[in-house]
Amino acid sequence: MSLKSIAAKGFAKIVVTQIQRWASNPVETQQKVFEELISNAKGTAFGKDHGFESISSFKDFAAHVPIRDYEDLKPYIDRVVSGEENVLWLGKPLYFAKTSGTTSGAKYIPLTKESMPHHIEAARNAILCYINDTGNVKFVDGKMIFLQGSPEMQEKNGIKTGRLSGIVAHYVPAYLQKNRLPSWETNCIEDWETKVDAIVEETKNEDMTVISGIPSWVQMYFEKLQKNTGKKVGELFKNFNLFIYGGVNFEPYRAKFEKLIGRKVDSIELFPASEGFFAFQDSQKEKGMLLLLNSGIFYEFIEATTFFDENPKRLTIGEVKIGVNYVMIISTNAGLWSYNLGDTVQFTSIKPYRVLVSG
Repeated sequence: MSLKSIAAKGFAKIVVTQIQRWASNPVETQQKVFEELISNAKGTAFGKDHGFESISSFKDFAAHVPIRDYEDLKPYIDRVVSGEENVLWLGKPLYFAKTSGTTSGAKYIPLTKESMPHHIEAARNAILCYINDTGNVKFVDGKMIFLQGSPEMQEKNGIKTGRLSGIVAHYVPAYLQKNRLPSWETNCIEDWETKVDAIVEETKNEDMTVISGIPSWVQMYFEKLQKNTGKKVGELFKNFNLFIYGGVNFEPYRAKFEKLIGRKVDSIELFPASEGFFAFQDSQKEKGMLLLLNSGIFYEFIEATTFFDENPKRLTIGEVKIGVNYVMIISTNAGLWSYNLGDTVQFTSIKPYRVLVSG
């Protein structure tokens, strides 16, 4: 076992112990996050408009802050995008994650100096939980590929703007840089077809042990690898044993992936978004992903069947039940407040709190 493997195992134990500490105190953990969010945002335009000075409980908060989606929050976000400070969160954001999908065009989701570290930490901790859970640590000595958007960014009134996956590429820790593919130049290619062709050429003769990305992107990569080499992925990369994915339901892809790989590999499911990194699979044996209750995000849940009622009941973490479809609402240290992601989740466990994305 290499020194890197030994260090990874030891670090994994430390991190899992820290996770177990907050996961075993979910209500207290979320209450602390709630209080910190309200305290930090009292002086913002949003905080002043919604009486944060007088909020001392979740009941107060629910009375002052209605549920919003992006379009509802857009007047505030437009002020942030224009360069105004202290609108939704203190100061200005570090970045905007630019996404599509609204009636008025692109969405600009703020990422702050407080929220950004949680995106990086969650991805790291997902891998460390896997190491601690399985004992498999050999992959850390091989090559890893993260299929992601271009890391090149534009500026919007002095704030760097790009795809979330491209922004995150700037935060890959030094100890992974040597093992990480593709090259920076290849990663900056905008045309996806051209980019994947270049990635195939860079990786086909390497000892790839971890492959990560949105399933549709990875499927294209696997298909091009097979066409280029005439080999199944598992034959070409004999030490490939961990696939990390997120963003969509994997089930429609599973059979195709097993055929392309040619053998079973372990997988880690993630639940990331521009708005926050919400959960990751912490166990190969248990169903669902561990909800991250200590990452600067305060969660509310509304039963999906009542969401369009005039005054649906807004639940906190201690009130949810297993197997019920909930609309997930978030307030974050990037300045999103009672924000409707548009996703529904079901809890598979409440000790600890694990979720599946149900819609």
